[in-house]
Amino acid sequence: MLTSRGGRTARLHYMANNFRMLSPGDHVLCAITGQAIPLDELRYWSVVRQEPYATAEISVQAEEDAG
Repeated sequence: MLTSRGGRTARLHYMANNFRMLSPGDHVLCAITGQAIPLDELRYWSVVRQEPYATAEISVQAEEDAG
């Protein structure tokens, strides 16, 4: 998969209003599409499933699919 700006994929712990970096990097990969999401653009994730999502629409779809 392609990485954002040639950087490294971060490993994060997702919390209700924030995330904590477990392994350094500059992006994460969307759990559904595999798209690189720069950390400064990361807005959507699931605390329960510990997954990042590229867009609000993808996040909603993941919630519907999980339910």
